[in-house]
Amino acid sequence: MDRIAIMGCGGSGKTVVGRRLAELINAPLTHLDGVYYDADWNPLPQEKFAALQEELVARPRWVIDGNYASTLPIRLKRADTVVFLDIPPIICLLGILQRRWRYRGGQHTSQGVFDRITWGFIRYILGYRRQMRPKVRALIAEHAGHARVVTLTSRRAARRFVAAVPPQT
Repeated sequence: MDRIAIMGCGGSGKTVVGRRLAELINAPLTHLDGVYYDADWNPLPQEKFAALQEELVARPRWVIDGNYASTLPIRLKRADTVVFLDIPPIICLLGILQRRWRYRGGQHTSQGVFDRITWGFIRYILGYRRQMRPKVRALIAEHAGHARVVTLTSRRAARRFVAAVPPQT
């Protein structure tokens, strides 16, 4: 594993899994929320966001966590490993509440955590499996046929997967 794309619903554990995998394979970690938004929650223009991802995936080794379905093909085409955290919505909601409690709200760019809980975000989490999961699976099937695809459906499965990854130097 040299180029790992991680995706999943908000609160699914992308940041935690990404941080640990980056440590294990000794690769740089990028949180796409930290690339897409500035400190005032202003998004990058789509073209610039896509161009920055093209630069990131051109590197020989990387771990990138985030969704952004419109630019997902950029990451999937270059990834040798795709980790899809297909975690139940209630667990994702608990994850964002735990994150809120842990960081006391606000943005934490050093951790890749952007604690912005809105009703729209909660609706997104509740509808993720019905609305986004089919799109993500279709994009994976279309653009990552060459890659190892790992779908993890629980936090326990995610911990086991990460624990089985041998450290690289």
